[in-house]
Order: sequence, then structure tokens, then C-alpha cells
Amino acid sequence: MTRTADSVPAPDDVLVAVADPIRRQILAALARDGGATPTTLAAGLPVTRQAVAKHLSVLHRAGLVRAHRAGREVRYEAQLEPLKQATRWMDALAARWEHRLQSIKELAEGDTGP
Repeated sequence: MTRTADSVPAPDDVLVAVADPIRRQILAALARDGGATPTTLAAGLPVTRQAVAKHLSVLHRAGLVRAHRAGREVRYEAQLEPLKQATRWMDALAARWEHRLQSIKELAEGDTGP
């Protein structure tokens, strides 16, 4: 896993984690419901509890979920700050590309030739 200097997951970790539609569904359910166990999550998904646990592990490594024990169960909660940071990174990247493309456009339109 790649981490930035302040131990925050790098955008590529977050993007890999949310690339899978099941993980996106899990993250959305956790954000909507405020937390859940793997068993509860599996009840609403077309995958097994074991598959949900593996997906939660990927989300946890990316910093997108936090786990805490509640008796015998482990509950997971969404942590959306890494997703917000990845979004800011993508916005900055898009702005740089937009600037580059605008410069190319201006060069192409300004060069009418002799």
C-alpha cells in the first residue's frame, strides 16, 4: 500500500479500492447506515459474508473504513476523508490538463501560417 508523507492513503489506493462495484456498494451502505457488520452487509449483497470480509479488508487498507469490536462482532464505519482527498487530487489533475489543453488550443488557433 502506498502512503503519502502524513500516513494518509495515496489516491491510487483509494481508486483501486473503489474500482470494484461491490466495494462501492459496501462503502455506500456504511456511509448511509452509519456502520454495519460483515454479516449485515452480506445480507444486502449478492456475495458471501467471507467475500464481504475480503472487500472490507481492501477498503480498510485504503483508509476508507474503520473497524471496531462490539462484543463478539466487528462493526465497520465509513471514513470518507481519503475519498475526499482523492477527489481533490483528481480535480487538481483535471485542472492541470485543462490548462495544458487550453494552451494547445490557443497555439493551434493562433498559428494561421503565412
